[in-house]
Amino acid sequence: MEGDPALRLRVFDLNCWAIRYLSKRRQERIRLIGDRLCQEGFDLVLLQEVWSEQDYSDLKAKLGGCCPFSHYFRSGVIGSGLCIFSKFPILDTLLYQYSLNGYPYMLQHGDWFCGKSVGLAREVTAPLPPCFWQLHAEYCREKDAYLPHRVVQAWELLQFIRHTAKAADVVLLGGDLNMHPQDVGIRLLRCWTGLRDAFTETKHFEGCEDGCTLIPNNCFTVNSELQPFPLGIRIDYILYKAGSGFTVRCEELQTTTGTAPGMDIPYSDHEAVMATLHVQRTGQAAGVTPSTAVPALVEVLSEARTEVRVGLQAARRQRYSSGRMALLALLLLLLQAAAALGALAGLAEGQPFPKLSFALLAFLALGVLLLATGLHLFHTIEVKMLQGTEEQMRMALGVLQERP
Repeated sequence: MEGDPALRLRVFDLNCWAIRYLSKRRQERIRLIGDRLCQEGFDLVLLQEVWSEQDYSDLKAKLGGCCPFSHYFRSGVIGSGLCIFSKFPILDTLLYQYSLNGYPYMLQHGDWFCGKSVGLAREVTAPLPPCFWQLHAEYCREKDAYLPHRVVQAWELLQFIRHTAKAADVVLLGGDLNMHPQDVGIRLLRCWTGLRDAFTETKHFEGCEDGCTLIPNNCFTVNSELQPFPLGIRIDYILYKAGSGFTVRCEELQTTTGTAPGMDIPYSDHEAVMATLHVQRTGQAAGVTPSTAVPALVEVLSEARTEVRVGLQAARRQRYSSGRMALLALLLLLLQAAAALGALAGLAEGQPFPKLSFALLAFLALGVLLLATGLHLFHTIEVKMLQGTEEQMRMALGVLQERP
């Protein structure tokens, strides 16, 4: 943007729900997404849940004319699913994987295996560092066992932004946050960083009511998950902030509204979010700092810390339970070893020795020992991560409360 008075930036964000072998009509939808992006000519495209690198390669080939610069972020067992396409040269990239990503034994959810992350790509315009992320899914709002993990992820995300965007003229974030607008995680993120929500700031909005990105008339939506919310929920966001000497405003925001034009299927189980941002150089300081809203920061940070402490207590209970199970399995193995040695020494001479039952019990005890030990180690790591975050929040609260 050097020498240019203004920049009009069109941004596209979508959770593609492109899981190989599991997502319905995945390849067809990826083609539809590519066609839409070619027709619209967006400046920045932020995609999540592109789990297949072949899908990324297909999109890269199709978008070579309109968005020649791209990057695919790799992490976890099956990948982060994050990728970016841009009209502008990408100078460098960075991926940060959250310290807590759910539980490896919750196979039906799979968040741990993909390694939820935040990706950053610094571009030649402005310079503009767009970040995009995906936090742990909610699954059950009434009994949300993953809320402490999402709060930790939100805390790590805002710290990531603070430390990587200090010299940026403009900060842009987009992605599937898996949180409602008034949930503690997103309030903490916005309050601490000063990021503005394109939906609440836009001059013109067109799309689903209330900006919802999970809607009941999407054929891929599990309507039972939306029962408390008949209109749908908004969990996909485009957030932005201007640095010193710049202003940013959202001129227009759109969402898709179900099926793709002329087709019987939507692009994804999420609706896409499309924003038109106007970036202007002013020469004066801009942006919001935490010091401008200390009481609000103290309130939301205290609430977030409470959620982390609740998660910490649950993690300690799980660590204790798994450790006790491992200890009992070890004691059983030791008793079996003593019984086997006694049989070999002839202490039970004349008594039949049930070799098959003994072997099956030994294998069962060994399996329980290995599983329980693994769970104990995992929950020990979880406890340490939650403790570390709680201590960081306590320290930040102390600093805020000391301010006049």
